[in-house]
Amino acid sequence: MAEIVLGIGTSHGPLLNTPWQEWGQRAEADRRNPELYFRGRPYNFSTLVELRAGENIAAMITPERMAAHHAACQRAIDALANTLAEVAPDAAVIIGDDQEEVFYDDNMPALSVYWGETLENGPLPEAFLATRPPGLNIADWGYYPPEPVQVPCEPKLGLHIIESLIGEGFDVSHTRRLPPGRAGNHPVPHAYGFIYRRLMHDQVVPNVPVFINTFYPPNQPTLPRCYAFGEALRRAIESWPSDKRVAVIASGGLSHFVIEEDLDAQVLAALKEDDRERLLGLPVDHFESGTSEIRNWIALAGAMAGLGRRMKLIDYVPCYRSLAGTGNAMGFAEWR
Repeated sequence: MAEIVLGIGTSHGPLLNTPWQEWGQRAEADRRNPELYFRGRPYNFSTLVELRAGENIAAMITPERMAAHHAACQRAIDALANTLAEVAPDAAVIIGDDQEEVFYDDNMPALSVYWGETLENGPLPEAFLATRPPGLNIADWGYYPPEPVQVPCEPKLGLHIIESLIGEGFDVSHTRRLPPGRAGNHPVPHAYGFIYRRLMHDQVVPNVPVFINTFYPPNQPTLPRCYAFGEALRRAIESWPSDKRVAVIASGGLSHFVIEEDLDAQVLAALKEDDRERLLGLPVDHFESGTSEIRNWIALAGAMAGLGRRMKLIDYVPCYRSLAGTGNAMGFAEWR
């Protein structure tokens, strides 16, 4: 039977692929966003600046601090990439989410498993890039290669996962070819492209992309459902009749587009202590917008539970980019 040999949790936000000197371009987009979620409620930018005035966020957005944060993130990414190369799994199950890159309101699965032979990754079309605000394309290199490539997948494992999940009462969606998506070229969403490019350095391990709808109501899985889904994924992987060694990787998070360090601290402490009740008792209304991607880490925690491995935090870096506290709290961890 297959064996899970590694767990990895990583953020994948665009600031990781953007020089710190350019982070202010993302802050301009924040100023135009009327629904910046903070502690379960949406705010506009100016209201958040007033609300968080006592937190001394100005000290977090100096050139020196942002440069240090960017450098720390690169070290953490390198550490995870080195771990992945050292362990050298035969296959990977990547838990991520789609941000209306391929799935839309006409058919938004809560849970889905890809089991095609390959998956396309490549540059976004020029016509699509022309529709995006100036300056926001600089981070794309960290998700999409310069030329189209076919990424190897592990369809036998994917099919086994689907059948096992169905047997356990998870009515998962499935796909063998992604829809054309908003870019029109059947791209892999950036949650997965980040793993292929930044952790695997384009030497992609045959993998099974697993989708959790973290972002979009009304069918976002609850926190307990995500954890149970991870437990079922572990059982599916371990019952696969193969001698292959498998890594499970969660892509996304932590808190963003508004940073909530107190929430991140609670999540990371619960993960480190393998405290299921504490993790699943967190207020679900705080897991909206980008912060919703912590659901992927919760599913990973479920997959790692019972394996005798504790989470090792490589680094936690709150990358602020504005006085409103917008930005991305970056987390990097491994279970070995």
